[in-house]
Amino acid sequence: MRKIRTYQDVSHSTESELLEQVIEQQERLADRLSPIKCLVAIASGKGGVGKSAITANLAVGLASRGFKVGATDADLNGPSLGRMLNVSGATLGDSADGVAPAKSPTGVSVMSMELLQSEADAPLQWREPSLGGFIWQSSLETGVLREFLGDVAWGDLDVLLIDVPPGTDKIKRLLEILPSLDLMLLVTTPSETTRFVVAKSIRLAQEARIENIGLVENMESHVCPSCGHVSKLFGTEANEEELPYGTVSLWGSIPFDPRLGASTDEGRPLISTDPTAAVSIALQALVERVSEHINGGAQ
Repeated sequence: MRKIRTYQDVSHSTESELLEQVIEQQERLADRLSPIKCLVAIASGKGGVGKSAITANLAVGLASRGFKVGATDADLNGPSLGRMLNVSGATLGDSADGVAPAKSPTGVSVMSMELLQSEADAPLQWREPSLGGFIWQSSLETGVLREFLGDVAWGDLDVLLIDVPPGTDKIKRLLEILPSLDLMLLVTTPSETTRFVVAKSIRLAQEARIENIGLVENMESHVCPSCGHVSKLFGTEANEEELPYGTVSLWGSIPFDPRLGASTDEGRPLISTDPTAAVSIALQALVERVSEHINGGAQ
């Protein structure tokens, strides 16, 4: 019976050179990301919390302050960041230095699986064996994510935002291929069920020795556009002193506003189209904190 060896079991060059390929890919990835000042992952572990919308608005807000910003959509099966940053249908360039990312109207460099698909409604399908395809899928997805980060000519960015899909396994996969991560923002809502899931992501990040972890509470309240009355949507709110594991600070509280989702879906993030809205003001506070972190002033 043949034994399947793990990477730890292999201490010499293999006939298939698989181990050598992985090492080479990791070295290329580290070299590609080295000019980027700050790597920021926006994750959650839970779907439907508005993570991509926050990523898009954060990217636009940072770009408006003069930062050179890149954003990559790590959600390969349900990409949305390209549409939110208004680069749908853009053509990716190619050069000896790598793939040139799409450029949004606000100056954000964007890479998304959507830009590689010819039909908007085409589901992502892998070329894999008919039997046991699920065994290959994780490796294939990891390889594509590594290419999105390592084979794209990002240039000398101030910050690269990585929009991580739902699931703690997706967070773990990203952390395993990145040489380092400067900041992880974990998006939650006041729902206790969501907090229960996000708590697992917090623990995962802490066990991975991520030094800077911030919590962003989305949809924490609703502000009436007519009278300005503030009401809680879920009946609870994040108390920084009661956050899971005690060492995660609250980086932002974003009120609910249906215009945030509508404008972002249209590729016009609200933070730039209506900067006086309560949700835009809250997003700008988050942008300010991330800006300070990029400049070395916030931990």
